Amino acid sequence: MSFILFCLYLYLVEAFRFLLFPFAILYGFIVKVRNLLFDFKILSSEKFDIPVISVGNLIAGGSGKTPMVEYIIRLLDANANIATLSRGYKRKSKGYRLAGENETVETLGDEPLQYLQKFSRINVAVCESRREGIRNLVKDVAELDTVILDDAFQHRYVKPELSILVTDYFKLFTKDWLLPFGRLREQITGRKRADIIVVTKTPRIFSPIVRKQLLEEIKPYPGQLVCFSYINYLPFEQVYISKCEYTGKTENVYSIIMVTGIGNPGPMQEYLHRLCTDLELMEFPDHHEFTEKDLLLIKEKFKNLPTKRKIIVTTEKDAKRLQNAQAEAILGSLPIFYTPINFEFHPADKMKFDEAVLIAIKSGTQRKGDLRSADQ
Repeated sequence: MSFILFCLYLYLVEAFRFLLFPFAILYGFIVKVRNLLFDFKILSSEKFDIPVISVGNLIAGGSGKTPMVEYIIRLLDANANIATLSRGYKRKSKGYRLAGENETVETLGDEPLQYLQKFSRINVAVCESRREGIRNLVKDVAELDTVILDDAFQHRYVKPELSILVTDYFKLFTKDWLLPFGRLREQITGRKRADIIVVTKTPRIFSPIVRKQLLEEIKPYPGQLVCFSYINYLPFEQVYISKCEYTGKTENVYSIIMVTGIGNPGPMQEYLHRLCTDLELMEFPDHHEFTEKDLLLIKEKFKNLPTKRKIIVTTEKDAKRLQNAQAEAILGSLPIFYTPINFEFHPADKMKFDEAVLIAIKSGTQRKGDLRSADQ
């Protein structure tokens, strides 16, 4: 009986989804017209004096934009004065904001706060309008060398020096439909605007046959560079500094409660499965704001696990939304950790990607110097 009900549920879900198809056609028409207005220069894209790098995707939801931005920061940080510019999704503040001291998720958003706390030398700003944000950054930050735009592939009012399009290995943009029927923000032909397409979250062991199949699936345009990367999970770090009531050992763990509010928790789930016997999932929507009810539910689930060898693990981005007074008061006594991640490119791609970024920065910097000489 339960199997029949489950099948009925799946049928109703698909039937409802099918009703959204006409709206996807309408949405696609609107997006197509908008892109044509930019292509024919009826709507203008602004090119700035300083090099701008754009990181974005075609699919709504997690595809690896944040670790991609962090990779570029690490690549450039030692030799450049960098700023990141994000929309600041779900922040409570409005307009342009250059990060200062005592910033929170409410003032910046989770991803910009992560950049700010992770990289001490960079400038972090948020603004709904990327064009306005860059203009303000140029005024506010002396000797600014580069701006990295986070989640800006569809923000065509800015013409970047280098446009990077990321796509999830498990959810390629070639296998999806337009919103709201699917998750595509625009038609897959929009990929032609990208200088580099990065396939993220691939397996560490990556065969030439799979690489060839993916290239045939993506069908890059002439001159487009396609690179492949994987996730490198780093040692767990505590969410709260305060001492917890439990041992909190991260070795020889029997049970892990995985708490996530990200677009695609699948790769992390696969990783944590290898570290424990019993993995309990608590999935929330992307950029979820944890309520008191959510926090109490997490605590109750932890205490009800029968083993003493248990911990809670979340993502680095979710940890930022758990680092507040209310969450710490409820969860601070528990062994709760986050797992930082780095992007790593496969050997055949790292040199090509790094070189393409550095050439773009050099080109943009040279143009900036030429413009200054002309002004003088």
